Amino acid sequence: MSAAYLAATLLASLVYGLGAIANLIGHDYPARQADALRVPRSWMAPLGILLAAGALGLLAGLAVPVVGTLAALGLVLYFLGALGAHLRVHDYQLTGWAVCFGLALATLITNLAANGPSGLVR
Repeated sequence: MSAAYLAATLLASLVYGLGAIANLIGHDYPARQADALRVPRSWMAPLGILLAAGALGLLAGLAVPVVGTLAALGLVLYFLGALGAHLRVHDYQLTGWAVCFGLALATLITNLAANGPSGLVR
């Protein structure tokens, strides 16, 4: 297991876990983002659950590589969907999105580098 893979996985799990908690408790920041992107607030809990599943899946991937690979891929797709939500309302302030997407992508890349294609085939 490489240091980059471990660091990316642990950092991403922490970031997305905190994001999940913020969504699930109704914190003001994700609620304001939802309003700005015209996403119904009723979607906040399901989006938080998806983030939590991604964070937990990344951690589980330390023991079962295919789970981590699929979790990282799911997070990349999650943030591509978020990009679509931003672009739909012509919101081009994408710094926060780019950080979150970049972290998900880095986690996917380091996961595949550490586990190879067998991270998906096992």
